[in-house]
Amino acid sequence: MMKKLITLLFTVCLSVGSLSAQSTDVKKLKQQASQGDANAQYNLGAMYALGQGITQDYVQAVKWYRLAADQGDADAQYNLGLMYANGQGVTQDYVQAVKWFRLAADQGDASAQSNLGVMYAKGQGVTQDYVQAVKWFRLAADQGFASAQYNLGFAYANGEGIPQDDVQAVKWFRLAADQEHVKAQYNLGVMYDFGRGVTQDDAQAVKWYRLAADQGYASAQYNLGFAYANGEGIPQDDAEAAKWYRLAAGQGFAEAQSNLGVMYAIGQGVPQDNVQAMKWFNLAVAQGNENGKKGRDLVAKKMTPQQIAQAQELARNWKPKKNR
Repeated sequence: MMKKLITLLFTVCLSVGSLSAQSTDVKKLKQQASQGDANAQYNLGAMYALGQGITQDYVQAVKWYRLAADQGDADAQYNLGLMYANGQGVTQDYVQAVKWFRLAADQGDASAQSNLGVMYAKGQGVTQDYVQAVKWFRLAADQGFASAQYNLGFAYANGEGIPQDDVQAVKWFRLAADQEHVKAQYNLGVMYDFGRGVTQDDAQAVKWYRLAADQGYASAQYNLGFAYANGEGIPQDDAEAAKWYRLAAGQGFAEAQSNLGVMYAIGQGVPQDNVQAMKWFNLAVAQGNENGKKGRDLVAKKMTPQQIAQAQELARNWKPKKNR
C-alpha cells in the first residue's frame, strides 16, 4: 500500500524580489528621489514595498519604482515587473511584467532573466516558448542563480525546449541543490533513486531527500519515510518511517496520510490504534486516494460505530500544517 512519488517538479512561481532598501532618513530620501536621483527612487520604492521605516504602500512603491525604472535602473525594472506579476499596487498584468523583466534581464539581472524564463515557460504575458525559457534560464543559471539552475535542470530532465539529457539535468539540479534549493535537493534525490543521469544509489537518494525534508518539503519527507520503511539506503526503522510520514501527512500529503494509516492499523512504528488509522485513511480518501479507501474499508471492519464516529470527528477537525 506504499507508493513512491517520482514527480519532477517545475518551479513556476515567481521568485521574490530582493528589495535592498537601505535604512536612511526618509525625509532626505524623499527629497533626493523628488530631485530625480534614481537610486533614491529605487530605495524609496523598496521601503514602501517592505514597509521598512515607512507605512507599507504598494501604490507608492510602484510610483517610485517606475520613476527609477524609467531611468534604466535594473533593480527597479525587476521589482516593477514583480509588482505587475503579483498585482501589488497595480492591476495584475503579465504583459507589463514581461516588459519590465525583459528590460532588467537585458542588463544582465539574473533574477529578471530567471523570471522571464518562467513567463515563457508558463506562457504568461508572452506566447509559451520553451526554447526561449531555456535561453533565459541558462543566462541566469550561468550567473549562479539557484532557481534558474533548477528550472534548467527540469528542462533537461523533461526535454522541454532542449534535447532530453539526464546527465545535464543532474548537473544543474546539483548546482541548485548545493545552494539549498529545496526542490533541487528533492529532484536530485529522485535522480539517484531511479538511476537517471547517475548510477542508482539509494544512500545518495536518502541524503538529498533528507536535506529537502529538513527544510519541510512534504514530498521529500514522504520519500524519506518510504526509505526508512523499506530499508532503502538506510537501516530499516519503522519509528523513523512513521515520523517522516507524519510530517508529510501533517501538510496534507495524501499518500503519506494513507501510509501513516497503515502503520497505525498494524502497529508498525507506532502503537496500534484503529481510530488514528481511520482518521488518516479518511483524510487521504478526501483527496481521492485509492489506497486510503482500501485501508479505511479494511480497518472499519474491526471498529465499533463509536470508534468510527470518533475517527470521523478527528478527521473533520484536522487542519494542515502547511510548510512547502
